[in-house]
Parts: sequence; structure tokens; C-alpha cells
Amino acid sequence: MEHIMNILIAKRSDSMPWSAPARLAEAAVCGALQLPAGALRTGRGPRRIAFARQLAMYLTHVGFGLTLTEVGACFERDRTTVRHACALVEDRREQPAFDLAVSALETGLAHLAFGLQLGFGPEAAR
Repeated sequence: MEHIMNILIAKRSDSMPWSAPARLAEAAVCGALQLPAGALRTGRGPRRIAFARQLAMYLTHVGFGLTLTEVGACFERDRTTVRHACALVEDRREQPAFDLAVSALETGLAHLAFGLQLGFGPEAAR
């Protein structure tokens, strides 16, 4: 849990109200792939880091319903980069073991978000 909180409060201008889901996805992927917090916020990086970032972008888009543009803003990438990342992850989901791992991450993120009672719409601001 401390790992997740470190990522959520890391130095970053998260003035976007919908950045919390991206930070949760980032924390989950870093934890699952045993990467240091903040590893996904670097430039292109090694293949392992790039793949982890693609997976986090996919989880943010598909799992939390953020638009490609919103996800791109959260990860400082263009929406076309997010679209490409989502396509790559979808293609890899043809592999049963990978699909199972992604499903587990999706389920875990959904439970975590519910447990933290994160609100992502205008109603949450009230």
C-alpha cells in the first residue's frame, strides 16, 4: 500500500481530476512487474519499461474509461501513442497467460478504486 501511495503523491502536477486512475494503474503495473515507482514516467526507456507503460495506459483507458486524450495527458504521451499501446496489449491478450494476468490487474484495480472510493465524475466534487 505504501508503494501505491508513493506514486499517488509523487511530485507531479496532477491538476487533472482524472489523473488518479492513471496513478493507480501505474502503481499496479510497477508492483506487478517489480519496477521502481516512477519508472513509467521516463522517456522511451528500455523495452520492459515501455511495455509496462503501455500496459498502464491500457488499464487506464479500458479499466477506468478515460479517453485516449486523457490517458495521453496523464502519461505525457499523444493520444495516437495511447491507441497504439492499447492495440498492442489487446493483441497480446490472445495469449491465455497474459490475458489472465491483465484480468487480475483489472480486477485488483477495480477493487482498489472502489475501496478508496475514488470518484471520477462531477458528482464526486460535491
